Amino acid sequence: MKLNSSRRGFFGILASLAGSLALPRRLFAAKPVEATGKLSGFCQTGNPYDELGVPTVINAEGTMTMLGGSLIRPEVEAIMAQATNHFVSIPALEVAAGKRISQMLNLPQGYNVLVTSGAAGAIQSGLAGILTGDNESLIKQLPDLTGMKSEVIIQKSHRNPFDHQLRATGVKLVEVETRDQFRRAVSDRTAMMHFSNFANAAGQIKVDEWVQLAKQYKIPCMNDAAADTPPVSHLWDYANMGYDLITFSGGKALRGPQCAGLLIGREDLVHYALLNNSPHEDTLGRGQKVGKEEIVGMIKALELYLSEDHDALAKEWQQRLENVSKQITKVSGVNTEFFTPDIANHVPHMRITWDAKIALTPQQVSQSLRNGTPSIAMGGGEGRPGLAMCSFMLKPGEDQLIAEQLVKVFRGQSA
Repeated sequence: MKLNSSRRGFFGILASLAGSLALPRRLFAAKPVEATGKLSGFCQTGNPYDELGVPTVINAEGTMTMLGGSLIRPEVEAIMAQATNHFVSIPALEVAAGKRISQMLNLPQGYNVLVTSGAAGAIQSGLAGILTGDNESLIKQLPDLTGMKSEVIIQKSHRNPFDHQLRATGVKLVEVETRDQFRRAVSDRTAMMHFSNFANAAGQIKVDEWVQLAKQYKIPCMNDAAADTPPVSHLWDYANMGYDLITFSGGKALRGPQCAGLLIGREDLVHYALLNNSPHEDTLGRGQKVGKEEIVGMIKALELYLSEDHDALAKEWQQRLENVSKQITKVSGVNTEFFTPDIANHVPHMRITWDAKIALTPQQVSQSLRNGTPSIAMGGGEGRPGLAMCSFMLKPGEDQLIAEQLVKVFRGQSA
């Protein structure tokens, strides 16, 4: 099925092409900034954030979207710069990129990939495709679910802010806690079963059993695994487990474009998701645009991520934490403890606590770090007391700056 472009859009393209033919050739012959070595006006200083008055921060929290995700690899930047110099059919590019990524990940037969506008975009477009299939009328109709299935089953402990993308399609989320409740919840209105991977430990029905139930009842099943690399094997583990759709963020540990993500899944469902997404007009996902630059950038980011020495990187991240620990525990009353979250952001972390000799709450220490120079982002203790520090988004030398700032804060409030 092909979604028709509007008549206005068609004539607009013709007008644009006609206009471009009349433009002076020199408009397209401008030298790139790299060739001239000069940039005038905005960003001539080399730091757009300083010019805008927005302070940069040292990221000791991890791959938080609120902080901009992760830092794109230089090689990915270079590929994206190449991509920006050409026009291409976005749907054709999506299909080609999906095929390449599927091969790179050695996905099961019958699985494909769509590059989306982050994991959130993958969630919404994936569910939209399940609801509509390739029916153009239904695609245009969303979020009006007349004539479609209208419910998604989810464990109560798996509810979180990210299921807003599910609700945006118009579906009702049916909460269950036990296996018996799940069986009673299944009906002819059930469109999909949703699983939040980071909440695996919290729910009674675990990741492997959830997909087994889906197969038993012949219901499509999605796993939101947005931040769940490393380990690298998660990129194919859930497909091999049998999940029909799996979502990942591209702008976290993969260090791809922050506004890109992956929808991995059955070929038919991935195809339907694309039909519900940009660049197709009159679709729920039209606003979830992912550009040609992000699509090719994701391919390169994955290529680099798959070739990394992940054990060596984990040791480097641990060493950064130990460097900070060694210095801050010299302050009387300060203690540290190392841990690794079970699933999301599965990298070395450090918990920082202190006794009553230091008259500060964790929130006060966090705010003091954020207000300091340099500004440091460090949040709560991952459900534990104190602060939690994550080092895998740090640049070389930033662990030392963090240690110095923490020592300064703690000693300034020591009794």
